[in-house]
Amino acid sequence: MSDQEYFTVHHQMTVNVEPLADDFSFPSFEQFETEIPAPFLVASEFSNLDQLNDAARAELKSNDFKHVINLLDTQNAKLNLLLTFMLSQQDEASFRHQTTAFGASQFSYHAQKPLNIGQKVCCKLFLDHPAAAIYCYGSVVNCSQENEQATITVKYERLRDLDQDLLIKAALYQQQKLLRQRSLNREN
Repeated sequence: MSDQEYFTVHHQMTVNVEPLADDFSFPSFEQFETEIPAPFLVASEFSNLDQLNDAARAELKSNDFKHVINLLDTQNAKLNLLLTFMLSQQDEASFRHQTTAFGASQFSYHAQKPLNIGQKVCCKLFLDHPAAAIYCYGSVVNCSQENEQATITVKYERLRDLDQDLLIKAALYQQQKLLRQRSLNREN
């Protein structure tokens, strides 16, 4: 993964952040890819297949195949339900937080306990749109304490390019949603 900066969007999504031992060393990229749990690999593949599904739907719509489109949508909904259930098994309540913002290079979240700058963490991000989940490693780059709550920013250190693309799509989707809402608000 390159050290590029990407825009960040303010949005809540579920993340698991597991602090790692001080002497933990990030695995090589090859080792990292082999340790990614199967449900996260499946989620990425599902998301890629959804893009192909969208292209096929557009082609079918132009030829007025309503029943075939409904069948595809139903099958896709069933698979997404199964995927959601499978991924819910990976969500660990003891490490669960909600992001305040995320992007393709980092995310921020609130926590009861602060973490030290440089603290290494293992992360699971559960995306709403596209429906996917991402397994990665990161390190704390910022931690500020306000009242009883810490705001922690984690920069990705081990993240597959495919998953970074999913984060870009998710951030763009949330940005488009915000822009549409602002446009509707102006019209009213």
